[in-house]
Amino acid sequence: MDTTISRRAFNKLLLTGLAAGSSVLFSGLPVMASGSKARVVVIGGGFGGATVAKYLKMGDPSLAVTLVEPKKVFHTCPMSNSVIGGLQTMSFIAQRYDALRSRYGVEVMHDYATAVDPVKRTVMLKGGKSLAYDRLVVSPGVDFIWNSIEGYSEQAAESKIPHAYEAGPQTELLRRQLLAMNDGQTVIISAPKNPFRCPAAPYERAGLVANYLKKHKPKSKVIILDDKEVFTKQDLFMLGWDRLYPGMIEWRSASVGGRIERLDAATMTVATEFGDEKAGVINVIPPQKAGRIAVAAGLVDQTGWCPVNEVTFESLRQPGIHVIGDAAVVGPMPKSGVSANTQAKALASSLIVSFGGKPVETPDLASLCYSLIGPGYAVSVAGSYSRNGQTISEKPDAVRLTSMEATAQQLAEEAVQSDQWYHAITHDIWH
Repeated sequence: MDTTISRRAFNKLLLTGLAAGSSVLFSGLPVMASGSKARVVVIGGGFGGATVAKYLKMGDPSLAVTLVEPKKVFHTCPMSNSVIGGLQTMSFIAQRYDALRSRYGVEVMHDYATAVDPVKRTVMLKGGKSLAYDRLVVSPGVDFIWNSIEGYSEQAAESKIPHAYEAGPQTELLRRQLLAMNDGQTVIISAPKNPFRCPAAPYERAGLVANYLKKHKPKSKVIILDDKEVFTKQDLFMLGWDRLYPGMIEWRSASVGGRIERLDAATMTVATEFGDEKAGVINVIPPQKAGRIAVAAGLVDQTGWCPVNEVTFESLRQPGIHVIGDAAVVGPMPKSGVSANTQAKALASSLIVSFGGKPVETPDLASLCYSLIGPGYAVSVAGSYSRNGQTISEKPDAVRLTSMEATAQQLAEEAVQSDQWYHAITHDIWH
């Protein structure tokens, strides 16, 4: 079967749904006529939180929806590797909350949520305010596990060895380091064990860094030290690396020296079981867990992630609180922007029903991940998920992966579709 053609059809359906906006999720859904306003507080203004806030107000303008997000400008992780590689600028990945306020009536508060009282149903903010809620949605993204590698700390990440896995200043720091390194020096990228946010991103980053090096520092190379034995879209990435950057990218699995044991930021050296590696630039992506407020609110289990009812996204640890996006464990869904976006739309629909609105058929949960290996060369994987009781499962016949036999034209079309997807999903969320 030609999976590239099938995947393109899947992508077209998803992009059409994103572009259509409210007509997909709320077609035929009447606005509530209730005189009392139900209060929904949403923590986190990324792909999950901003989506659910917008779609709640679109489906029922009478709801009082407050979005708590400390950043006034949200830089997306999707497309941030293109900034690191010099193909895009920071302004390209910058999203603002003006439309959520003015067009949809969401109250946006730029502050940190520091605590949740599930009994009193209040959220405490760093600035001193307390927000009451009838339902709370937590979409806090991820936090980093800093003690996983000896010698690596949050301070080291902020000064010399960036993770660049939260777009913004870290993205700019890694970009500056690439510009400043000498031709012939090595770039080391360290990828963590699963699960973590956007599992294809370290390997896309390697390709786009190699693209920059090939043009400007051709004596340099990229070494990926991986704390796993396999990674997503591995064959497609390796094929692309061999075609575009022969000899410039080396991937080492955990069993052959990919696991970093120690790190010395002063000498820019990492130690592995098979010896030391010195580099001009070191990019360590740490293991991850649910964002800090999820821990403070008692939403995480021993894994560090948030178990939820996979259909309603209600926490299995704190009733009345819903968790979506990267922090939540939602069956086989990957931690990605599309996953968070579709989870948020499904949750918005169910919350409106719980407040007295009429049921509406919501779109299937979906995942879609594009990876740009080089200019005009992209690959992707897509999936769709069905609900069954309190769980969801992947539809085997809906998994779509770029074909290893894809032509240069098809790979170039994927790159165009990647750009179209990014514009569609960011418009769907923040505009």
